[in-house]
Amino acid sequence: MSELVKDIRTTGFKGELLADDATLEAYSHDASMFEIKPRLVAYPLDSEDVELLTHFINNNKKKHPHLSLTARSAGTDMSGGAINDSIIVDFSKHLNMIIDVDHNSATAQPGAYYRDFDIKTIEHNSLLPSYPASRDLCTLGGMVNNNSGGEKSLEYGKTDNYVKSIDFVFADGVRRPVAPLTRGQLIKKMAKKDFEGRVYKGMYELIENNYDSIKAAKPNVSKDSTGYHLWNVWDRETGIFDLTKAIVGAQGTLGLVTKAQFDLVNRRKHSGLLVLFLKDIDDLGELIPKVLAHKPATLECFDDATMLLGMKFLPSFLPRLGLKKWLQLAFGLAPTGLQFLKGIPKLVLMIEFNGETEDIVRNRIKATHADLAKYSARYEINGFEEDTTEGKSEKFWIMRRQSFQLLRSKVKDKHTAPFIDDFVVNPEHLAEFLPQVRKIIKKYKLLATVAGHLGDGNFHIIPLMKLEDPADRRKLLPAMKEVNHLVLKYGGSLSGEHNDGLVRGPWLKEMYGPEMLEIFKRTKYIFDPDNIFNPHKKADADWDYSFSHIRDHF
Repeated sequence: MSELVKDIRTTGFKGELLADDATLEAYSHDASMFEIKPRLVAYPLDSEDVELLTHFINNNKKKHPHLSLTARSAGTDMSGGAINDSIIVDFSKHLNMIIDVDHNSATAQPGAYYRDFDIKTIEHNSLLPSYPASRDLCTLGGMVNNNSGGEKSLEYGKTDNYVKSIDFVFADGVRRPVAPLTRGQLIKKMAKKDFEGRVYKGMYELIENNYDSIKAAKPNVSKDSTGYHLWNVWDRETGIFDLTKAIVGAQGTLGLVTKAQFDLVNRRKHSGLLVLFLKDIDDLGELIPKVLAHKPATLECFDDATMLLGMKFLPSFLPRLGLKKWLQLAFGLAPTGLQFLKGIPKLVLMIEFNGETEDIVRNRIKATHADLAKYSARYEINGFEEDTTEGKSEKFWIMRRQSFQLLRSKVKDKHTAPFIDDFVVNPEHLAEFLPQVRKIIKKYKLLATVAGHLGDGNFHIIPLMKLEDPADRRKLLPAMKEVNHLVLKYGGSLSGEHNDGLVRGPWLKEMYGPEMLEIFKRTKYIFDPDNIFNPHKKADADWDYSFSHIRDHF
Protein backbone atom coordinates (compact mmCIF):
# COMPACT_ATOMS: atom_id res chain seq x y z
CA MET A 1 0.00 0.00 0.00
CA SER A 2 1.43 3.37 -1.03
CA GLU A 3 2.01 6.15 1.48
CA LEU A 4 -0.63 8.28 -0.27
CA VAL A 5 -3.25 5.54 0.18
CA LYS A 6 -2.30 5.11 3.84
CA ASP A 7 -2.57 8.84 4.47
CA ILE A 8 -6.00 9.10 2.83
CA ARG A 9 -7.27 6.10 4.82
CA THR A 10 -6.54 7.97 8.05
CA THR A 11 -9.24 10.50 7.11
CA GLY A 12 -11.97 7.84 7.30
CA PHE A 13 -12.36 7.57 3.50
CA LYS A 14 -14.54 4.49 2.87
CA GLY A 15 -14.34 3.87 -0.89
CA GLU A 16 -11.67 2.08 -2.90
CA LEU A 17 -8.21 3.57 -3.54
CA LEU A 18 -6.25 1.94 -6.37
CA ALA A 19 -2.71 2.61 -7.53
CA ASP A 20 -1.83 -0.55 -9.45
CA ASP A 21 -0.26 -0.24 -12.89
CA ALA A 22 -3.29 -1.52 -14.82
CA THR A 23 -5.65 0.97 -13.16
CA LEU A 24 -3.32 3.93 -13.59
CA GLU A 25 -2.81 3.04 -17.25
CA ALA A 26 -6.56 2.80 -17.85
CA TYR A 27 -7.17 6.21 -16.28
CA SER A 28 -4.24 7.90 -18.02
CA HIS A 29 -6.36 8.78 -21.05
CA ASP A 30 -9.95 9.63 -21.92
CA ALA A 31 -11.40 10.08 -25.44
CA SER A 32 -8.92 12.85 -26.21
CA MET A 33 -5.49 12.67 -27.83
CA PHE A 34 -3.74 13.26 -24.49
CA GLU A 35 -2.24 10.95 -21.89
CA ILE A 36 -1.30 11.76 -18.28
CA LYS A 37 -0.66 9.06 -15.71
CA PRO A 38 -2.29 9.69 -12.31
CA ARG A 39 -0.84 8.73 -8.95
CA LEU A 40 -4.08 7.29 -7.62
CA VAL A 41 -7.68 6.55 -8.55
CA ALA A 42 -10.27 7.09 -5.80
CA TYR A 43 -13.82 5.72 -5.90
CA PRO A 44 -15.79 7.66 -3.25
CA LEU A 45 -18.56 5.66 -1.63
CA ASP A 46 -20.68 8.73 -0.91
CA SER A 47 -20.62 12.52 -0.78
CA GLU A 48 -18.85 12.47 2.57
CA ASP A 49 -15.93 10.67 0.93
CA VAL A 50 -15.68 13.51 -1.62
CA GLU A 51 -15.55 16.01 1.23
CA LEU A 52 -12.85 13.96 3.00
CA LEU A 53 -10.72 13.86 -0.15
CA THR A 54 -11.00 17.62 -0.52
CA HIS A 55 -10.06 18.17 3.12
CA PHE A 56 -7.09 15.86 2.67
CA ILE A 57 -5.78 17.82 -0.32
CA ASN A 58 -6.23 21.09 1.57
CA ASN A 59 -4.35 19.80 4.58
CA ASN A 60 -1.44 18.46 2.51
CA LYS A 61 -1.20 20.94 -0.38
CA LYS A 62 1.63 23.01 1.11
CA LYS A 63 3.67 19.90 1.83
CA HIS A 64 2.85 18.31 -1.57
CA PRO A 65 2.05 21.14 -4.03
CA HIS A 66 1.17 18.81 -6.91
CA LEU A 67 -1.76 17.15 -5.11
CA SER A 68 -5.09 17.74 -6.88
CA LEU A 69 -8.48 16.16 -7.62
CA THR A 70 -9.87 15.53 -11.11
CA ALA A 71 -13.46 14.35 -11.47
CA ARG A 72 -14.24 11.54 -13.90
CA SER A 73 -17.10 9.20 -14.67
CA ALA A 74 -17.39 7.55 -18.11
CA GLY A 75 -14.14 9.02 -19.45
CA THR A 76 -15.69 10.10 -22.78
CA ASP A 77 -14.24 13.62 -22.59
CA MET A 78 -12.63 14.63 -25.90
CA SER A 79 -10.71 17.65 -24.63
CA GLY A 80 -8.52 15.94 -22.03
CA GLY A 81 -10.64 17.25 -19.18
CA ALA A 82 -10.83 13.95 -17.26
CA ILE A 83 -7.12 13.16 -16.88
CA ASN A 84 -4.41 14.49 -14.58
CA ASP A 85 -1.21 13.56 -12.76
CA SER A 86 -2.51 13.37 -9.18
CA ILE A 87 -5.81 11.86 -7.93
CA ILE A 88 -8.64 10.88 -10.29
CA VAL A 89 -12.02 10.80 -8.52
CA ASP A 90 -14.27 8.29 -10.31
CA PHE A 91 -17.95 8.84 -9.53
CA SER A 92 -19.31 6.07 -11.75
CA LYS A 93 -18.79 3.14 -9.37
CA HIS A 94 -20.78 4.30 -6.32
CA LEU A 95 -22.19 7.81 -6.83
CA ASN A 96 -24.44 6.64 -9.64
CA MET A 97 -27.95 6.70 -8.20
CA ILE A 98 -30.98 8.04 -10.04
CA ILE A 99 -32.66 9.39 -6.94
CA ASP A 100 -36.01 10.69 -8.10
CA VAL A 101 -37.87 11.17 -11.39
CA ASP A 102 -41.29 12.64 -12.17
CA HIS A 103 -42.76 14.27 -15.26
CA ASN A 104 -41.21 17.69 -14.65
CA SER A 105 -37.89 17.04 -12.93
CA ALA A 106 -35.34 14.47 -11.86
CA THR A 107 -32.48 14.20 -9.37
CA ALA A 108 -29.41 12.04 -9.85
CA GLN A 109 -25.77 11.59 -8.88
CA PRO A 110 -22.97 12.39 -11.33
CA GLY A 111 -21.98 8.79 -12.03
CA ALA A 112 -25.43 7.82 -13.35
CA TYR A 113 -25.33 6.87 -17.02
CA TYR A 114 -27.59 8.88 -19.29
CA ARG A 115 -28.86 5.69 -20.96
CA ASP A 116 -30.23 4.45 -17.60
CA PHE A 117 -31.58 7.89 -16.71
CA ASP A 118 -33.34 8.07 -20.09
CA ILE A 119 -35.16 4.80 -19.42
CA LYS A 120 -36.49 6.24 -16.16
CA THR A 121 -37.67 9.46 -17.81
CA ILE A 122 -39.45 7.51 -20.58
CA GLU A 123 -41.69 6.04 -17.86
CA HIS A 124 -42.92 9.59 -17.18
CA ASN A 125 -43.07 10.61 -20.86
CA SER A 126 -40.26 13.09 -20.13
CA LEU A 127 -36.85 13.85 -21.56
CA LEU A 128 -33.58 15.56 -20.67
CA PRO A 129 -32.95 16.78 -24.22
CA SER A 130 -29.35 18.01 -23.96
CA TYR A 131 -27.72 14.61 -24.43
CA PRO A 132 -24.60 14.40 -26.66
CA ALA A 133 -23.91 11.92 -29.47
CA SER A 134 -22.28 9.68 -26.84
CA ARG A 135 -25.63 9.29 -25.06
CA ASP A 136 -25.16 5.50 -24.76
CA LEU A 137 -21.79 5.96 -23.05
CA CYS A 138 -21.81 9.25 -21.11
CA THR A 139 -22.88 10.07 -17.56
CA LEU A 140 -24.91 12.94 -16.17
CA GLY A 141 -21.85 14.28 -14.36
CA GLY A 142 -20.00 14.59 -17.65
CA MET A 143 -22.99 16.34 -19.20
CA VAL A 144 -23.12 18.86 -16.34
CA ASN A 145 -19.39 19.51 -16.18
CA ASN A 146 -19.04 19.94 -19.95
CA ASN A 147 -22.38 21.72 -20.44
CA SER A 148 -23.23 19.12 -23.05
CA GLY A 149 -25.48 19.54 -26.02
CA GLY A 150 -26.28 17.52 -29.08
CA GLU A 151 -28.77 16.85 -31.80
CA LYS A 152 -31.69 18.42 -29.90
CA SER A 153 -29.85 21.60 -28.89
CA LEU A 154 -31.33 23.47 -31.85
CA GLU A 155 -34.79 23.21 -30.29
CA TYR A 156 -34.02 22.86 -26.59
CA GLY A 157 -30.59 24.34 -25.87
CA LYS A 158 -27.86 22.88 -23.69
CA THR A 159 -27.51 21.32 -20.25
CA ASP A 160 -27.21 24.63 -18.38
CA ASN A 161 -30.85 25.32 -19.33
CA TYR A 162 -31.97 22.28 -17.32
CA VAL A 163 -29.85 22.27 -14.15
CA LYS A 164 -32.12 23.55 -11.34
CA SER A 165 -29.72 23.03 -8.46
CA ILE A 166 -26.64 21.07 -7.47
CA ASP A 167 -24.90 19.73 -4.40
CA PHE A 168 -21.37 21.05 -4.65
CA VAL A 169 -18.20 20.37 -2.66
CA PHE A 170 -16.39 23.70 -2.37
CA ALA A 171 -12.63 24.06 -2.01
CA ASP A 172 -12.93 24.11 1.80
CA GLY A 173 -14.21 20.54 1.65
CA VAL A 174 -17.81 21.38 2.60
CA ARG A 175 -20.74 20.21 0.50
CA ARG A 176 -23.46 22.81 0.04
CA PRO A 177 -26.50 23.28 -2.21
CA VAL A 178 -26.14 25.78 -5.06
CA ALA A 179 -29.25 27.22 -6.72
CA PRO A 180 -30.50 30.56 -8.10
CA LEU A 181 -30.77 33.30 -5.47
CA THR A 182 -32.87 36.43 -5.25
CA ARG A 183 -31.12 39.70 -4.45
CA GLY A 184 -32.11 39.38 -0.78
CA GLN A 185 -30.86 35.80 -0.56
CA LEU A 186 -27.59 36.84 -2.20
CA ILE A 187 -27.03 39.59 0.39
CA LYS A 188 -27.48 37.03 3.18
CA LYS A 189 -25.01 34.64 1.50
CA MET A 190 -22.39 37.34 1.11
CA ALA A 191 -22.74 38.31 4.77
CA LYS A 192 -21.61 34.83 5.87
CA LYS A 193 -18.10 34.73 7.34
CA ASP A 194 -17.17 31.30 5.96
CA PHE A 195 -15.65 30.17 2.65
CA GLU A 196 -19.05 30.03 0.95
CA GLY A 197 -19.71 33.65 1.86
CA ARG A 198 -16.33 34.69 0.46
CA VAL A 199 -17.05 32.88 -2.82
CA TYR A 200 -20.42 34.57 -3.27
CA LYS A 201 -19.05 37.98 -2.30
CA GLY A 202 -16.01 37.59 -4.51
CA MET A 203 -18.02 36.43 -7.53
CA TYR A 204 -20.66 39.14 -7.12
CA GLU A 205 -18.03 41.88 -6.92
CA LEU A 206 -16.08 40.45 -9.85
CA ILE A 207 -19.15 40.35 -12.09
CA GLU A 208 -20.68 43.62 -10.88
CA ASN A 209 -17.40 45.53 -11.30
CA ASN A 210 -16.94 44.16 -14.83
CA TYR A 211 -20.61 43.86 -15.71
CA ASP A 212 -20.60 45.47 -19.16
CA SER A 213 -17.39 43.76 -20.28
CA ILE A 214 -18.66 40.36 -19.16
CA LYS A 215 -22.04 40.77 -20.85
CA ALA A 216 -20.32 41.91 -24.07
CA ALA A 217 -18.00 38.89 -23.98
CA LYS A 218 -20.83 36.39 -24.43
CA PRO A 219 -20.13 34.55 -27.70
CA ASN A 220 -22.52 35.53 -30.48
CA VAL A 221 -23.42 31.94 -31.36
CA SER A 222 -26.32 29.65 -30.46
CA LYS A 223 -24.19 27.29 -28.35
CA ASP A 224 -20.89 27.52 -26.52
CA SER A 225 -18.86 25.57 -23.94
CA THR A 226 -15.81 27.78 -23.55
CA GLY A 227 -14.57 29.68 -20.50
CA TYR A 228 -16.87 30.28 -17.53
CA HIS A 229 -20.33 31.56 -18.47
CA LEU A 230 -20.25 34.52 -16.10
CA TRP A 231 -22.65 36.54 -18.30
CA ASN A 232 -25.42 34.18 -17.14
CA VAL A 233 -24.64 34.34 -13.40
CA TRP A 234 -25.83 37.83 -12.41
CA ASP A 235 -28.65 39.81 -14.01
CA ARG A 236 -29.26 43.30 -12.69
CA GLU A 237 -32.73 43.50 -14.20
CA THR A 238 -34.12 40.28 -12.71
CA GLY A 239 -32.03 40.44 -9.54
CA ILE A 240 -31.22 36.72 -9.90
CA PHE A 241 -27.75 35.46 -9.02
CA ASP A 242 -27.12 31.87 -10.13
CA LEU A 243 -23.70 30.31 -9.50
CA THR A 244 -24.77 27.08 -11.20
CA LYS A 245 -24.25 28.95 -14.48
CA ALA A 246 -20.53 29.22 -13.71
CA ILE A 247 -20.21 25.68 -12.35
CA VAL A 248 -22.02 23.94 -15.23
CA GLY A 249 -19.41 23.60 -17.96
CA ALA A 250 -16.48 24.30 -15.61
CA GLN A 251 -15.04 20.78 -16.10
CA GLY A 252 -14.63 20.30 -12.36
CA THR A 253 -12.12 23.17 -12.11
CA LEU A 254 -14.17 25.06 -9.49
CA GLY A 255 -15.27 22.19 -7.24
CA LEU A 256 -17.00 18.81 -7.35
CA VAL A 257 -20.68 18.18 -8.12
CA THR A 258 -22.15 15.30 -6.11
CA LYS A 259 -25.83 15.64 -7.07
CA ALA A 260 -27.90 17.56 -9.61
CA GLN A 261 -31.60 18.30 -10.06
CA PHE A 262 -32.78 18.71 -13.65
CA ASP A 263 -35.82 20.18 -15.32
CA LEU A 264 -37.31 17.84 -17.92
CA VAL A 265 -39.38 18.47 -21.05
CA ASN A 266 -42.33 16.60 -22.46
CA ARG A 267 -41.28 13.75 -24.74
CA ARG A 268 -42.95 14.20 -28.14
CA LYS A 269 -45.02 11.24 -29.32
CA HIS A 270 -44.06 11.29 -32.98
CA SER A 271 -41.00 12.20 -35.00
CA GLY A 272 -40.14 12.15 -38.66
CA LEU A 273 -37.00 12.57 -40.70
CA LEU A 274 -36.36 14.24 -44.03
CA VAL A 275 -32.97 13.34 -45.51
CA LEU A 276 -31.20 15.42 -48.17
CA PHE A 277 -28.21 14.28 -50.19
CA LEU A 278 -26.23 17.33 -51.36
CA LYS A 279 -23.75 17.04 -54.24
CA ASP A 280 -22.18 20.35 -53.27
CA ILE A 281 -22.48 22.90 -50.46
CA ASP A 282 -22.74 26.08 -52.50
CA ASP A 283 -26.40 26.58 -51.56
CA LEU A 284 -25.99 26.06 -47.80
CA GLY A 285 -26.14 29.76 -46.98
CA GLU A 286 -29.59 29.99 -48.57
CA LEU A 287 -30.81 26.47 -47.79
CA ILE A 288 -30.25 26.50 -44.01
CA PRO A 289 -32.48 29.54 -43.31
CA LYS A 290 -35.23 27.94 -45.41
CA VAL A 291 -35.03 24.79 -43.31
CA LEU A 292 -34.90 26.70 -40.02
CA ALA A 293 -38.01 28.67 -41.02
CA HIS A 294 -39.95 25.40 -40.64
CA LYS A 295 -38.68 25.09 -37.02
CA PRO A 296 -37.22 21.56 -37.11
CA ALA A 297 -36.31 19.74 -33.91
CA THR A 298 -32.90 18.88 -35.35
CA LEU A 299 -30.81 19.78 -38.38
CA GLU A 300 -27.85 17.42 -38.45
CA CYS A 301 -25.30 16.52 -41.09
CA PHE A 302 -22.41 14.22 -41.89
CA ASP A 303 -20.09 13.95 -44.86
CA ASP A 304 -19.36 11.30 -47.46
CA ALA A 305 -16.41 9.95 -45.45
CA THR A 306 -18.67 9.28 -42.45
CA MET A 307 -21.27 7.47 -44.58
CA LEU A 308 -18.66 5.31 -46.32
CA LEU A 309 -17.02 4.52 -42.98
CA GLY A 310 -20.36 3.34 -41.59
CA MET A 311 -21.02 1.14 -44.58
CA LYS A 312 -17.50 -0.29 -44.54
CA PHE A 313 -17.71 -1.28 -40.88
CA LEU A 314 -21.37 -2.32 -40.88
CA PRO A 315 -20.60 -5.68 -39.18
CA SER A 316 -19.27 -3.85 -36.12
CA PHE A 317 -22.82 -2.72 -35.27
CA LEU A 318 -24.03 -6.32 -34.80
CA PRO A 319 -23.00 -6.76 -31.12
CA ARG A 320 -24.61 -3.45 -30.13
CA LEU A 321 -27.84 -3.79 -32.10
CA GLY A 322 -28.52 -7.53 -31.97
CA LEU A 323 -29.26 -9.64 -35.05
CA LYS A 324 -32.81 -8.43 -35.74
CA LYS A 325 -32.04 -4.70 -35.62
CA TRP A 326 -28.76 -5.23 -37.45
CA LEU A 327 -30.55 -6.96 -40.33
CA GLN A 328 -33.04 -4.08 -40.43
CA LEU A 329 -30.13 -1.66 -40.61
CA ALA A 330 -28.36 -3.61 -43.36
CA PHE A 331 -31.49 -3.89 -45.52
CA GLY A 332 -32.35 -0.26 -44.80
CA LEU A 333 -28.98 0.88 -46.11
CA ALA A 334 -29.35 -1.02 -49.38
CA PRO A 335 -31.52 1.62 -51.14
CA THR A 336 -29.19 4.37 -49.93
CA GLY A 337 -26.21 2.49 -51.34
CA LEU A 338 -27.97 2.15 -54.69
CA GLN A 339 -28.66 5.88 -54.71
CA PHE A 340 -24.96 6.51 -54.20
CA LEU A 341 -24.25 4.78 -57.53
CA LYS A 342 -25.52 8.02 -59.08
CA GLY A 343 -22.80 9.90 -57.20
CA ILE A 344 -21.75 10.10 -53.57
CA PRO A 345 -23.08 13.28 -51.94
CA LYS A 346 -20.71 15.72 -50.29
CA LEU A 347 -23.08 16.14 -47.35
CA VAL A 348 -26.05 14.24 -45.92
CA LEU A 349 -28.56 16.48 -44.11
CA MET A 350 -30.99 15.08 -41.52
CA ILE A 351 -34.00 17.29 -40.77
CA GLU A 352 -36.15 15.92 -37.95
CA PHE A 353 -39.59 17.13 -36.92
CA ASN A 354 -41.49 16.27 -33.76
CA GLY A 355 -45.18 16.54 -33.05
CA GLU A 356 -48.11 15.27 -30.99
CA THR A 357 -49.70 13.50 -33.97
CA GLU A 358 -48.40 11.63 -36.98
CA ASP A 359 -50.27 13.96 -39.34
CA ILE A 360 -48.57 17.04 -37.88
CA VAL A 361 -45.17 15.46 -38.47
CA ARG A 362 -46.02 14.34 -42.03
CA ASN A 363 -47.39 17.74 -42.98
CA ARG A 364 -44.32 19.57 -41.70
CA ILE A 365 -41.99 17.21 -43.57
CA LYS A 366 -43.97 17.62 -46.80
CA ALA A 367 -44.02 21.42 -46.46
CA THR A 368 -40.27 21.51 -45.94
CA HIS A 369 -39.72 19.11 -48.83
CA ALA A 370 -41.77 21.33 -51.13
CA ASP A 371 -39.90 24.45 -50.03
CA LEU A 372 -36.55 22.84 -50.85
CA ALA A 373 -37.55 21.54 -54.28
CA LYS A 374 -35.34 24.01 -56.18
CA TYR A 375 -32.08 22.68 -54.73
CA SER A 376 -30.04 20.10 -56.57
CA ALA A 377 -30.39 17.47 -53.85
CA ARG A 378 -31.88 14.02 -53.63
CA TYR A 379 -34.40 13.32 -50.87
CA GLU A 380 -35.65 10.37 -48.87
CA ILE A 381 -39.13 10.24 -47.32
CA ASN A 382 -40.54 6.68 -47.14
CA GLY A 383 -40.27 6.12 -50.79
CA PHE A 384 -37.88 8.92 -50.34
CA GLU A 385 -37.84 8.47 -46.33
CA GLU A 386 -40.60 9.66 -44.08
CA ASP A 387 -40.52 8.18 -40.61
CA THR A 388 -42.81 8.59 -37.67
CA THR A 389 -40.62 6.27 -35.61
CA GLU A 390 -36.86 6.22 -35.37
CA GLY A 391 -36.84 2.71 -36.85
CA LYS A 392 -36.51 3.53 -40.54
CA SER A 393 -34.30 6.53 -39.92
CA GLU A 394 -32.04 4.64 -37.51
CA LYS A 395 -29.50 3.96 -40.25
CA PHE A 396 -28.79 7.67 -40.51
CA TRP A 397 -28.74 8.29 -36.75
CA ILE A 398 -26.29 5.41 -36.29
CA MET A 399 -23.96 6.91 -38.89
CA ARG A 400 -24.22 10.33 -37.26
CA ARG A 401 -23.88 9.23 -33.63
CA GLN A 402 -21.31 6.48 -34.02
CA SER A 403 -18.80 8.08 -36.40
CA PHE A 404 -16.30 8.96 -33.67
CA GLN A 405 -16.43 5.53 -32.05
CA LEU A 406 -15.93 3.90 -35.45
CA LEU A 407 -12.87 6.03 -36.05
CA ARG A 408 -11.42 5.21 -32.64
CA SER A 409 -11.95 1.48 -32.85
CA LYS A 410 -11.75 0.47 -36.51
CA VAL A 411 -9.06 2.45 -38.28
CA LYS A 412 -5.98 0.65 -37.01
CA ASP A 413 -3.07 2.44 -38.68
CA LYS A 414 -4.19 5.94 -37.59
CA HIS A 415 -5.75 7.38 -34.44
CA THR A 416 -8.39 10.01 -33.76
CA ALA A 417 -6.91 13.42 -33.01
CA PRO A 418 -9.78 15.65 -31.85
CA PHE A 419 -8.12 19.06 -31.90
CA ILE A 420 -10.38 20.93 -34.38
CA ASP A 421 -13.45 18.94 -33.44
CA ASP A 422 -16.04 21.30 -32.01
CA PHE A 423 -16.14 24.79 -33.50
CA VAL A 424 -19.26 26.88 -34.09
CA VAL A 425 -19.77 29.35 -36.91
CA ASN A 426 -23.18 30.91 -37.47
CA PRO A 427 -25.02 29.14 -40.32
CA GLU A 428 -25.17 32.17 -42.62
CA HIS A 429 -21.36 31.95 -43.01
CA LEU A 430 -21.08 28.21 -43.68
CA ALA A 431 -21.20 28.26 -47.49
CA GLU A 432 -18.15 30.53 -47.43
CA PHE A 433 -16.50 29.07 -44.34
CA LEU A 434 -16.61 25.29 -44.97
CA PRO A 435 -14.62 25.29 -48.23
CA GLN A 436 -11.87 27.21 -46.44
CA VAL A 437 -11.80 24.61 -43.65
CA ARG A 438 -11.61 21.82 -46.23
CA LYS A 439 -8.71 23.64 -47.86
CA ILE A 440 -6.80 23.68 -44.55
CA ILE A 441 -7.51 19.97 -44.03
CA LYS A 442 -6.21 19.24 -47.53
CA LYS A 443 -3.16 21.47 -47.02
CA TYR A 444 -2.05 19.40 -44.02
CA LYS A 445 -3.02 16.10 -45.69
CA LEU A 446 -5.39 15.19 -42.87
CA LEU A 447 -7.80 12.30 -43.28
CA ALA A 448 -10.90 13.53 -41.46
CA THR A 449 -14.62 12.97 -41.14
CA VAL A 450 -17.03 15.89 -40.84
CA ALA A 451 -20.30 15.72 -38.90
CA GLY A 452 -22.24 18.27 -36.97
CA HIS A 453 -25.28 20.18 -35.88
CA LEU A 454 -25.85 22.20 -39.02
CA GLY A 455 -28.69 24.27 -37.56
CA ASP A 456 -26.29 25.63 -34.92
CA GLY A 457 -23.28 25.77 -37.23
CA ASN A 458 -21.51 23.38 -34.83
CA PHE A 459 -19.09 21.00 -36.55
CA HIS A 460 -17.06 18.02 -35.40
CA ILE A 461 -14.03 17.44 -37.62
CA ILE A 462 -12.06 14.44 -36.39
CA PRO A 463 -8.71 13.98 -38.16
CA LEU A 464 -7.03 10.59 -38.24
CA MET A 465 -3.30 10.84 -37.60
CA LYS A 466 -0.26 8.84 -36.56
CA LEU A 467 0.43 10.83 -33.41
CA GLU A 468 3.46 8.69 -32.60
CA ASP A 469 5.01 10.01 -35.83
CA PRO A 470 6.86 13.33 -35.22
CA ALA A 471 5.89 14.54 -38.69
CA ASP A 472 2.19 14.21 -37.88
CA ARG A 473 2.64 15.75 -34.43
CA ARG A 474 4.24 18.79 -36.03
CA LYS A 475 1.00 19.39 -37.96
CA LEU A 476 -1.11 19.86 -34.84
CA LEU A 477 -0.28 23.41 -33.82
CA PRO A 478 -0.15 25.06 -37.28
CA ALA A 479 -3.33 23.31 -38.43
CA MET A 480 -5.10 24.23 -35.19
CA LYS A 481 -3.97 27.83 -35.50
CA GLU A 482 -5.30 28.14 -39.03
CA VAL A 483 -8.69 26.61 -38.24
CA ASN A 484 -9.11 28.52 -34.97
CA HIS A 485 -8.16 31.84 -36.55
CA LEU A 486 -10.67 31.16 -39.32
CA VAL A 487 -13.42 30.37 -36.78
CA LEU A 488 -12.69 33.57 -34.83
CA LYS A 489 -12.56 35.60 -38.06
CA TYR A 490 -16.21 34.64 -38.61
CA GLY A 491 -17.15 35.49 -35.00
CA GLY A 492 -17.50 31.87 -33.94
CA SER A 493 -16.75 29.80 -30.86
CA LEU A 494 -13.95 27.25 -30.57
CA SER A 495 -16.19 24.83 -28.67
CA GLY A 496 -19.93 24.32 -28.88
CA GLU A 497 -20.09 21.17 -26.75
CA HIS A 498 -16.78 19.45 -25.98
CA ASN A 499 -15.37 22.22 -23.77
CA ASP A 500 -11.84 23.58 -23.31
CA GLY A 501 -9.77 21.09 -21.33
CA LEU A 502 -6.18 20.69 -22.43
CA VAL A 503 -6.86 21.27 -26.10
CA ARG A 504 -8.76 24.58 -26.19
CA GLY A 505 -7.97 26.09 -22.79
CA PRO A 506 -4.77 27.62 -24.20
CA TRP A 507 -6.93 29.46 -26.78
CA LEU A 508 -9.17 31.36 -24.39
CA LYS A 509 -7.01 34.47 -24.67
CA GLU A 510 -7.34 34.40 -28.47
CA MET A 511 -11.10 34.01 -28.26
CA TYR A 512 -11.92 36.42 -25.42
CA GLY A 513 -8.95 38.76 -25.14
CA PRO A 514 -6.60 39.40 -22.18
CA GLU A 515 -9.18 41.23 -20.02
CA MET A 516 -11.68 38.36 -20.03
CA LEU A 517 -8.94 35.79 -19.56
CA GLU A 518 -7.91 37.58 -16.37
CA ILE A 519 -11.56 37.56 -15.23
CA PHE A 520 -11.70 33.80 -15.87
CA LYS A 521 -8.46 33.36 -13.92
CA ARG A 522 -9.90 35.43 -11.08
CA THR A 523 -13.01 33.21 -11.09
CA LYS A 524 -10.84 30.15 -10.70
CA TYR A 525 -8.95 31.78 -7.83
CA ILE A 526 -12.12 32.83 -5.98
CA PHE A 527 -13.49 29.29 -6.09
CA ASP A 528 -10.19 27.43 -5.82
CA PRO A 529 -7.42 29.60 -4.35
CA ASP A 530 -4.95 26.73 -3.98
CA ASN A 531 -5.67 25.18 -7.39
CA ILE A 532 -6.73 21.81 -6.01
CA PHE A 533 -9.38 21.08 -8.67
CA ASN A 534 -8.38 19.81 -12.12
CA PRO A 535 -5.34 22.01 -12.87
CA HIS A 536 -4.07 22.74 -16.40
CA LYS A 537 -7.60 23.03 -17.81
CA LYS A 538 -9.57 26.02 -19.07
CA ALA A 539 -8.09 29.33 -17.82
CA ASP A 540 -5.20 27.42 -16.23
CA ALA A 541 -4.23 25.71 -19.51
CA ASP A 542 -0.92 26.11 -21.32
CA TRP A 543 -0.19 24.71 -24.79
CA ASP A 544 3.40 23.67 -23.97
CA TYR A 545 2.06 21.56 -21.10
CA SER A 546 -0.75 20.15 -23.23
CA PHE A 547 1.52 19.35 -26.19
CA SER A 548 3.97 17.55 -23.90
CA HIS A 549 1.19 15.11 -22.97
CA ILE A 550 -0.03 14.11 -26.41
CA ARG A 551 -0.16 10.34 -26.68
CA ASP A 552 2.80 8.71 -28.36
CA HIS A 553 1.66 5.09 -28.10
CA PHE A 554 -1.67 3.33 -28.62
